[in-house]
Amino acid sequence: MWTVVDSPIDELRIVEHEGAITAIEFSPFPDAPLRPTDERDDAVPVLVEAVRQLRAYFAGALTHFDLPLAPAGTPFQQRVWAELARIGYAETASYGQVAQRLGMSGAASRAVGLANGRNPVPVVVPCHRVIGANGTLTGYAGGLERKRVLLDLERGALF
Repeated sequence: MWTVVDSPIDELRIVEHEGAITAIEFSPFPDAPLRPTDERDDAVPVLVEAVRQLRAYFAGALTHFDLPLAPAGTPFQQRVWAELARIGYAETASYGQVAQRLGMSGAASRAVGLANGRNPVPVVVPCHRVIGANGTLTGYAGGLERKRVLLDLERGALF
């Protein structure tokens, strides 16, 4: 099942399977590979809760998501995504720092970047908080403007 929520970064499609969020997709929604095969259902409890939490996040009232997640990925991608979830609200880390936190050398930053870019649950798993080693915004599956909006939203909510 799936639903759609409006946000400051355009519509987001939230996909669930067996009571867990499996994808959050940016508009325009892709045809594959995460295209939901079921019908839209705005009343599925986990989708209702995801919409509630996303709205609270975008309103600056939520700094940590608490949703059941089941993103599909390789064991390495899963490790990277778990590490991304540890980056605090309004904080950033470089790709090299994420690699080091995983016990790898900074040279593994490219592999971290690839896993980061394949994160199927952006915003909730905060891949937007990963930046270049020199502090610049680099790569984001949803586009750099969305990444900028998300980081600005988090930084602005603190003041």
